[in-house]
Amino acid sequence: MALLSPAISSLARMRQWRIDAWRSHPVDSQREVIQNLVTSAQYTEFGRKHNFHDIYNIRDFKKAVPICGYDDLKPYIERMMKGEQNLLWNSPIFWFAKSSGTTSDKSKFIPISEESLEDCHFKAAKDVLTMYYSYNPDSAMLTGKGLVLGGSHTINPVNNEAQYGDLSAVLLQNSPFWGHWLRTPDLEIALMDKWEDKLEKMALQTVNENVTSISGVPTWTLILFKRLLEMTGKQTISEIWPDLELYMHGGVSFTPYREQFKSIIGKPIHYLETYNASEGFFAANALPGDNGMVLFTDHGIFLEFMPMGEYGTVNPQTIGLKDVELNTNYALVISTNGGLWRYLLGDTIKFVSKDPYKIIVSGRVKHYINAFGEEVIVDNSDQAIDIACKKTGAVVNDYTAAPVYFSDNSNGAHEWLIEFEKEPASLEIFITELDTALQSINSDYEAKRYKNIALSLPKVHNMSKGSFNKWLQLKGKLGGQHKVPRLCNERKYVEEILAANATVS
Repeated sequence: MALLSPAISSLARMRQWRIDAWRSHPVDSQREVIQNLVTSAQYTEFGRKHNFHDIYNIRDFKKAVPICGYDDLKPYIERMMKGEQNLLWNSPIFWFAKSSGTTSDKSKFIPISEESLEDCHFKAAKDVLTMYYSYNPDSAMLTGKGLVLGGSHTINPVNNEAQYGDLSAVLLQNSPFWGHWLRTPDLEIALMDKWEDKLEKMALQTVNENVTSISGVPTWTLILFKRLLEMTGKQTISEIWPDLELYMHGGVSFTPYREQFKSIIGKPIHYLETYNASEGFFAANALPGDNGMVLFTDHGIFLEFMPMGEYGTVNPQTIGLKDVELNTNYALVISTNGGLWRYLLGDTIKFVSKDPYKIIVSGRVKHYINAFGEEVIVDNSDQAIDIACKKTGAVVNDYTAAPVYFSDNSNGAHEWLIEFEKEPASLEIFITELDTALQSINSDYEAKRYKNIALSLPKVHNMSKGSFNKWLQLKGKLGGQHKVPRLCNERKYVEEILAANATVS
């Protein structure tokens, strides 16, 4: 590997001209992407239904194809999972990335084509590496190994030919041969389903490795760090991995974790944010710690941006790159080389730069909590509240919830403020039923609650009647259309309401 790493390092630096090309001409790159997508899929069932052969420009494309949600594409995906091909994309689909559920499904399955693997996920990963080496040309990162903390779902069979797993598992299973030499832990450990066993084996295998980079969700990374320190008796991670230089994160906000990472690692390292979802690899920091991620415009995904005023309208309109404005929320709409067409992703983004185009992920189109990768949306919480009320005979007037972040001595949790019209006979039973219902509705929440490893049992405050109205009144928002936000990914509202009211928990 000592000979291989400098070679890959040199290749990474040589790719810079490709990145410069699409960064210099992003609008032209996007036009070429949509042309290639429509041409490739014109003889698929979806392409024939929407007359792809008559589409000659972006205006035609928008007229021919309505904006879709997962439920709109679900019938095609279900048929693909049974073995049918040439439905949404023209090359065979043998892989599906299992992702968190929609409002009607516990899980959704995103088709992954060979093109989406090679020309989106892997190409973007190589571009991230290239940009990092351009910033840090003397990096010795590839002389060691990259620790990858993937998800907790194994690869599972769909039929005789197709398989599914979470995105990290799919990418690990399909990564090029040289990638396995540069990565740790071994594939059989990385793909383990039971996180408790996986964590232990991962710690045992990597503790004596020369780990120079880490990629993964902050929650799981901190859990592994704490286990390593417990095993070794060391005070900081830099004592275990002195050559560690880079941590790549994404999926949840890194802000609440930044100080914890600095403290537990024990020395300065670089931090890179990436925007990589089951549906595609969309953006990444060009420079460690940069404000905003460079938007990938030449990676098999055509991007549209829906002003939030259009969201929920009968025929929502979108705009392209050349018309976006800075610091404005847009819902992201994508068409991909995996067969998603004008797909409303659910994320909202803001542009912080137009030269180059750089974005931040500003949230979801609906209220949500995603502090630990659990992706709980309001529909999930409404259903869970309803189930818990039916189980306990309670009636809820109003509620809001927010995350409780990791500390040195405790795991994360969700903190709920609930105003009951009719209180349950036992608040403890209500909390258990609420937690059980959320796990049954949302597979990502269920995974994070497994044996309390990442998320502990919810903390619920029984608010006195009128508590939420009192808070609204203090803010001058009592009455009219003003409502208490059901979920928030930060603690602003919870802290304000608790400060305005006495609680009994």
